[in-house]
Amino acid sequence: MTGWTPDEMMTIAAARLLWEGCVCFVGIGLPSAAANLARLTHAPGLVLIYESGTIGARPEVLPLSIGDGELAETAAAVVPLPEIFAYWLQGGRVDVGFLGAAQIDRFGNLNTTVIGEYARPKTRLPGAGGAPEIATHAKQTFVVLKQSPRSFVPRLDFRTSMGFGDGDGSRSRAGAPGRGPQVVITDYGVLKPEPGTDEIQLVARFENVEVEAARKATGWPLKVSEPVEVAAPPTGEELRVLRDLHERTHRAHRRPVPLPV
Repeated sequence: MTGWTPDEMMTIAAARLLWEGCVCFVGIGLPSAAANLARLTHAPGLVLIYESGTIGARPEVLPLSIGDGELAETAAAVVPLPEIFAYWLQGGRVDVGFLGAAQIDRFGNLNTTVIGEYARPKTRLPGAGGAPEIATHAKQTFVVLKQSPRSFVPRLDFRTSMGFGDGDGSRSRAGAPGRGPQVVITDYGVLKPEPGTDEIQLVARFENVEVEAARKATGWPLKVSEPVEVAAPPTGEELRVLRDLHERTHRAHRRPVPLPV
């Protein structure tokens, strides 16, 4: 199987980061697609937790929201929301928090609240949800978003979730227990925090992506590690499983809802 889209490469690169037995607090969208791809390929024992209270969900199709019945129907357990946060997340039992965002800055802080001024926003986004708590308490976070000067910004319009604060150790000084954003996956490549400064830098690019293109897609002077790796392209099996998952999801969500008798 040959040929893939940037979204497929991004999803597959993110999925490869997860491991067998990992406990992953996952959001909807690309994070959910990546986590379920990992579960369906190399990490069948991956434990997926969604904010609605589902633990060990094994959906056949991607959920439309955290309240999608598919999650509860396939979960090992469904628990009250306070238990998810108090026992699992704040209790240090979540290995990875998988987050998306509308904006990210050079220190991995995220905005999912508004574009523009808070009082008069140009766009009102879905909001914080559980993201601030996930970003604070998960042992580490992975962030997935498309890279452009509109999303990779020198200053967030609103700081919803803390990454590394202002850098140079400010996260640890603030008392955040988790390690913060250890990986950022985009449609250009993979970024990780630079030791010492905590500024995210490009460490791997995808095939057919030039470093200069990644720099142009960033709203600040992007740091680049030396050397920059080239991520392995998707395998035929990864593409097949991901495309089958999306096809099943498409068919399921087009299915007419039965009317009550």
